[in-house]
Amino acid sequence: MSEQIRGKTAIVTGGSKGIGYGIARALTAAGANVAISARSADEVQVAARELAEQGGGRVVGIPCDVRRAEDVQRLVEETVRELGSLDILINNAGVGAFGSVEELSVEKWDQVIETNLSGVFYCCHAAIPHLRESGDAWIINIASLAGKNAFAGGAAYNASKFGLVGFSEALMMDVRHDGIRVNYIMPGSVNTDFSGPGGSHSEQRETAWMIQPEDIAKLVMDLLSMHSRALPSRIEVRPSQPPKK
Repeated sequence: MSEQIRGKTAIVTGGSKGIGYGIARALTAAGANVAISARSADEVQVAARELAEQGGGRVVGIPCDVRRAEDVQRLVEETVRELGSLDILINNAGVGAFGSVEELSVEKWDQVIETNLSGVFYCCHAAIPHLRESGDAWIINIASLAGKNAFAGGAAYNASKFGLVGFSEALMMDVRHDGIRVNYIMPGSVNTDFSGPGGSHSEQRETAWMIQPEDIAKLVMDLLSMHSRALPSRIEVRPSQPPKK
C-alpha cells in the first residue's frame, strides 16, 4: 500500500481533528506529503506538529476557511509551492446545524451550505488543474448517510449532503478521462466532536459502537491503493452493531 502512496501530495480539509486528522495521519505514515487545513490557525499548527513528529511524509499546516474561494485558492497554491505538486484532494471539512426549517436561522443555513457544499466546489475548482498534471489523481469527498436519508430537523445538513452526492457524481463524469478519480464516502455515526441532532458524539456516554476516524482513514488508504483501472465511486459505511431502539 505505502509504495503506491509514498511521495504523493495530498490536501486534507478539516484536517486538524476527527476524520480529517485520522486520514492525514494515515497518509503521512504511508510516506505521503500532506497539507492539512482548518479555520483555526492554532489547531492547524498543533495538528501539523503532531503529525510531523510521527515521521513519514512532510506535513504543512495551512489555515483556510473553505467558505471563502480566495482562501481555498491560497491553500492550493501554497501546497503546490511548499510540497511541489498535488495528487490527492480529501474534502472533509464540514459543519452541522439542526432544527426545523422555521427554527433554523438564515445564518446557520448559509454556514452549512457554504461549508459542506460550496466549499467542496471551491476546493475542486482550484485543485483540478494541478490534479490533472498528476496523471493519477484522486478526489475523495467525505459525505454522509444523511445524503440519502432525510430526517426531521436536518433540512440544512440533508440539503448539503444530498447536494454533495450529486456534485460528486457529476464531477466524476467531468474528470474521469483526465486521470482524476472521484469517490465519495458516506459514513453513519462516527466518534468525533461533530455535533449532530443529539448533541456532540463526545458528549454521549457510550461511543464504542460508533465508527472510528481510523476506520474511515483505512477506507481512504484502500481506495488510494487501487489500480488505476478501477474506480469505486461510492462507499457507504455504517456501525455494525448500533444500539437497539
